[in-house]
Amino acid sequence: MKETIAVDEAVGMVLPHDITEIVKDTFKGRAFKKGHIIRQEDVEHLKRLGKEHIYVLHLGPEEIHENEAAQILATALIGPGATLSKEPVEGKIAIHAEYDGLLKINKEALYQFNMLGEVMCATLHTDTPVKKGENIAATRLIPLLSKRAIVEKAAAIAKENAPVVEVKALRKAKAALIITGNEVFSGRIEDKFEKVLREKLSAIGSEVISVSFAPDDITKIGNAITQAITDGADLVITSGGMSVDPDDVTRMGIAAAGATDCYYGTPVLPGAMFLSGRIGTVPVLGLPACGMFHNITVFDLILPRILTGESIGREEFAEMGHGGLCRNCKRCQYPVCNFGK
Repeated sequence: MKETIAVDEAVGMVLPHDITEIVKDTFKGRAFKKGHIIRQEDVEHLKRLGKEHIYVLHLGPEEIHENEAAQILATALIGPGATLSKEPVEGKIAIHAEYDGLLKINKEALYQFNMLGEVMCATLHTDTPVKKGENIAATRLIPLLSKRAIVEKAAAIAKENAPVVEVKALRKAKAALIITGNEVFSGRIEDKFEKVLREKLSAIGSEVISVSFAPDDITKIGNAITQAITDGADLVITSGGMSVDPDDVTRMGIAAAGATDCYYGTPVLPGAMFLSGRIGTVPVLGLPACGMFHNITVFDLILPRILTGESIGREEFAEMGHGGLCRNCKRCQYPVCNFGK
């Protein structure tokens, strides 16, 4: 039950919920915390916030307050790699990444959760790379009070489909780079791929353990891949030779090395001529020349997923068409953008 009392008469009462203050372009936050005892000097401040009346709450056994609800909902939603803020603020609990990794959202379960109406959870897009401490989701009860049964139903949906919000850690790969192309192998031009790939791998905690160069020759490319795996690589990345020219034979070299589950071509730009395959348990990624020119390509979308143990096939590629067009912004802010989402 909710009763109201004029704010002028509320001095000495306990606030039943946080009260938010918004100052355009300057501040949005908690002006008064739940449990605050209203003082005479607070009355004018509350009125400036549009509060002419204050709730007096009398919770029945079947009702639940927003703060308790938020705690129940958040606890049910999170899985490995996700952690909660210390307390609800303005009725909301934030969910943070416990460590660097790849955010995974059970989209269908989130949809069913939000269909209940009186509860909500908002998240970042699934497959977004996230950093330790980053805010990845938030949940709350929308009204101040609700039926406890609604919250219990929402929590049950989350638990039955757990985890709804999860951060997967990336394994630390030992990568071999196979730089292909007659022009590089012969020394006609300087290779630019190695530096780019080293930096990308280092940024996500992996290392390059070998770099080899191969001409546009199927057998030699295949042999270079085989040797890299023999030498201990648990990830192989080839660069170049993925286009439609007669000299572009890198993907045939990947096949010659014994790759299976090979999928060539993605509905992502840049990166349409990307290849994902596997030799035994070792992922093999064929990166087209666009990876040297563009800051972010399909490679950046796929690599973290590979390092969480995912298998990438035609279905996974096909799903990437929606959101797979990079805007090529002058100032790249990936992953804070729509690319790959």
